Amino acid sequence: MSIVELLVGLAIGLFIVATGLTLLTGNLRENRSLLLEARLMQDLRSAADMVTRDLRRAGYWSDPEAGIWQRGASSVTANPYTAVSPSAAASDAVSFRFSRDEIENHSVDSNEQFGFRLRAGVLEMRIGGGKWQARTDANTVLVTAFSVTPEVQSLSLEAFCSADCPPGSSTCPPRQQVRSLAVVLTGKAVADAAVLRSVRSAVRLRNDLVTGACPV
Repeated sequence: MSIVELLVGLAIGLFIVATGLTLLTGNLRENRSLLLEARLMQDLRSAADMVTRDLRRAGYWSDPEAGIWQRGASSVTANPYTAVSPSAAASDAVSFRFSRDEIENHSVDSNEQFGFRLRAGVLEMRIGGGKWQARTDANTVLVTAFSVTPEVQSLSLEAFCSADCPPGSSTCPPRQQVRSLAVVLTGKAVADAAVLRSVRSAVRLRNDLVTGACPV
């Protein structure tokens, strides 16, 4: 073989090796991106599932019988755990309550107040007693947006009243507030800011809020 043929063969070999390395690098980069996307989606989905699961417990009351009117009773106790914020507009934080008493005392204790909020790129959960705990790992995912949007459907309960409501009454007929919350969580991978994903979930609060009363 002449020197020219050797150089041409060497150049072709180097070209083939460079092409193979380029393809290998591209495949490795694509595989890394897919792993980051899968991990990001798993982290966001786990966090969103946690939010919706806990929100379903909002308003739980361990003594609901106290809120039922009975003939001869002097008063009816209102559920102290019904408050949920936000109640009208979207917010980047949500707070709610539910009972944890072994024996219901009909009052909201510090360990019965819960919530979620976005702080410095981390989704935090209030675990009671005013303490907050991170629910996402700041080393792997940066939460860029968290929103909770309430939706309320009001249903009239006039058909259950034994007497007609007085004209112009603001409390009669009683109304059942069917409440739902839409949760949106957006985040990006810390290792690659170009990997950005968002998850959405909806939750219907199991404990409906009833306002007003039938005429006595």
